Amino acid sequence: MDHYLECRLRRDPELTPQHLLNGLYARLHRALAQLGCQDIGVSFPEHDDSKPTLGGRVRLHGFEASLRTLMATGWIEGMLDHLHLSAITPVPTGVQHRRVSRVQAKSSPARLRRRAMRRHGLDDDTAQQRIPDTVAKRLMLPHVVIGSRSTGQPTFPLFVQHGPLLPEPVSGAFNSYGLSREATVPWF
Repeated sequence: MDHYLECRLRRDPELTPQHLLNGLYARLHRALAQLGCQDIGVSFPEHDDSKPTLGGRVRLHGFEASLRTLMATGWIEGMLDHLHLSAITPVPTGVQHRRVSRVQAKSSPARLRRRAMRRHGLDDDTAQQRIPDTVAKRLMLPHVVIGSRSTGQPTFPLFVQHGPLLPEPVSGAFNSYGLSREATVPWF
């Protein structure tokens, strides 16, 4: 990962920054999924651990050729009025690295009920009694609201966690959200 490009959201009187970020990220996800790309990572340089927001900047990290291939798809068209887009630029030297990954709550009551019905042969009413809605856990992490074409889920919050700063990069694959459980992106 020796290059990056940055998308900085412009202020819009009619749309919230979160709404713009959701739209930008949905387009990025579709493009990465269509390309089958596993070598482009995402970071949110305005993220602050003390606030549950990702901020108004998105950096895409990768090799120059991969970033050019992504940009050639035109995924960003339609959003250009809402952001400042940088050129593809080399990553500064001497930067730290950080893992940016997806976090999913493992406590969806509906999912737990379906599993109990499947594994233990419970009927719907019994599962509802044993697993009330109050077991749901809320994640206090920043997120984007996005839909999934692969699962058909119309919208869901995609929670993002920023790992600790590391002195050296860790290689690995990125998913179609530009996130990874093992690989790091440059952090500057």
